[in-house]
Amino acid sequence: MRLKATMRVKVGAAVVAALALTAAGLGVRGGDEEEPVGLAQVASTLGPGEGMLNLLTLPGVVESGRTDPRVDWVTPFQERTGCEVGLKVVKTPEEMAELMRDDDRRYDGVAAPPEVAGRLIAENRVAPVNPDLVDGYKKLEPKLRGLLRRDGKHYGIPYVWGVNLLMYDTRSVQAPGSWAALFDPDEARRYSGKLVMRDSPLAIAEAALYLKRERRKLKIRDPYSLTPKQLEAAGRVLAAQRPHVGQYWERPADAVSAFAGGRAVLGQGWPYQVDVLNRASRPVQGVIPSEGVTGWMDAWMIGARVQHPNCMYQWLQWTASPDVQQQVAEWTGVAPANPQACSGDRLKPGFCAAYHVGDRDYLDEIIFAHAPSKACGVEPKESDEKDCTDYAEWTRTWIQSTKMNT
Repeated sequence: MRLKATMRVKVGAAVVAALALTAAGLGVRGGDEEEPVGLAQVASTLGPGEGMLNLLTLPGVVESGRTDPRVDWVTPFQERTGCEVGLKVVKTPEEMAELMRDDDRRYDGVAAPPEVAGRLIAENRVAPVNPDLVDGYKKLEPKLRGLLRRDGKHYGIPYVWGVNLLMYDTRSVQAPGSWAALFDPDEARRYSGKLVMRDSPLAIAEAALYLKRERRKLKIRDPYSLTPKQLEAAGRVLAAQRPHVGQYWERPADAVSAFAGGRAVLGQGWPYQVDVLNRASRPVQGVIPSEGVTGWMDAWMIGARVQHPNCMYQWLQWTASPDVQQQVAEWTGVAPANPQACSGDRLKPGFCAAYHVGDRDYLDEIIFAHAPSKACGVEPKESDEKDCTDYAEWTRTWIQSTKMNT
């Protein structure tokens, strides 16, 4: 498999004339006279490509043969469509969000993780997507399709997804059934120095799941929608855990290395790490704790000031296709959004089983991440609570709890 190379760097008449131009739906214009707009409309028709496409991604999300000449789903796209792909790769989700907010820059599309996607929608930095213009859209997992639906509009095309498991070394740790194994102070102390955690503010959600059962008086419902009191409680859990954590991993390969070298025996992990370690004959398993499990989805989104909408829609169709999804899944080591990637001989049965591709009962158990916001919930209504905490507050809590304590 080609998973490791990517994961070493890593923790989608005018298409939318209205998208880049006016609400009147005129043809796509080109040249210097084109004026940027602040809020794009939904596309209604598909037209010829404009010859160019500017994309924004995290490392390893798009491969054009530069990392490995055998891995390239960009060149065939360019040859088929005439759309030359320009790729801007950023190191962090925060850098991605800042670039999408920069009025001096214009990206046609962005492969957004959940902590970025929700904020871009709220800030009108991305345009609604017309799924009828994306061949194969209805073949994508239904639950994933609904994650970026707001006010009846779709704001993203699912690309890949994963789940945050409780991972353990079977030689050293008895099969854990609860997040308490990681967050209860007495239990964490048993494996002090050999715990690993994702280095992400969204990892607060797992602490919230633990508190949801451990401290019912907090009345936590959605682990990604926390009131100030609930967030403070989760921060205290993480601060108490901090002395026992051997590593906060950013790159998935770092967690693999820690378990392979015996420096870790328990922690947060993805099916990717479990799969790689098992292939190396390491006795590591991943479980869904009794409190539940969180997950994430990366999706391709259209920039609100898109310059090449026709090429962007062709890219959406391309990356949702089974053959490209197969390549993406093998390279990134995460589950494809299109289960047809597992049909025929595209992906090995073992891969599809390990990542639960097409297993809708499994998907229904996952609490998928969304960007925390002041308005509680994913798509709040007028009657919903408005006293939750946003991603900036989560980031401060994460830093204070995991970086500033000894």
